[in-house]
Amino acid sequence: MTVESLALDPGAVRALAAVSTGTITTVLLKKGLRNVWLRGTRPLAAGQPRVVGRAFTLRFVSAREDLATPASWGSPISTRAAIECMPPGCVAVVGAMGVTDAGIFGDILCARMVKRGVAALVSDGVVRDVSGVLGTGLPVWCQGTAAPASVAGLTFVGWQEPIDCGGVAVFPNDVIVVDQDGAVLIPAALLDDVISAATEQEHLENWIMSQVNQGAALPGLYPPNEENRARYEAWRKQQPG
Repeated sequence: MTVESLALDPGAVRALAAVSTGTITTVLLKKGLRNVWLRGTRPLAAGQPRVVGRAFTLRFVSAREDLATPASWGSPISTRAAIECMPPGCVAVVGAMGVTDAGIFGDILCARMVKRGVAALVSDGVVRDVSGVLGTGLPVWCQGTAAPASVAGLTFVGWQEPIDCGGVAVFPNDVIVVDQDGAVLIPAALLDDVISAATEQEHLENWIMSQVNQGAALPGLYPPNEENRARYEAWRKQQPG
């Protein structure tokens, strides 16, 4: 049974677009969540923007010869059908079991995702037709590229259900933030708390960096002791927002 896609509040998108994945992992670590970084999710091209969106999940399993065939691409359960269900602004998160010798998507599928307004593609697998994929302008994070099609090593089985991607449990409508350090998951239920804490953490680290640039030593500054915390709080009160 697939899960309905939910829209992400534009205010949440704006707030998280200003927060690095490194900061988010620190905030989640303080909440007891260590396993939130999707392993193998590297930017396919340099300079890709930070992207924020709800997870739209897709799941592959190991290839089985009677199911993983070119004919399966026309099946009602196919990557083509899944793409037609993707809402604007979502991040397509594809669990591909870390397989690196079968490309999950190529240029035509990525071009269609762009037309549907998909924000990004994230996978622990690889893509094919890399020149064409890059030409679509779709931001992609994955393990790289491979010429063979998905059915050479994988069977597509469904979408909008819990998946494993890069060793992380991803549920539909969890929030994904992805930048040059890779993709990080924010559990949907923790979104508001993470936004608040991460925004404040970014302010603090920006202030700490300003002190470092002025020559300050790290002990007592990072993390701040009581004296430096008071200095930061005084500075923070003078800042807009």
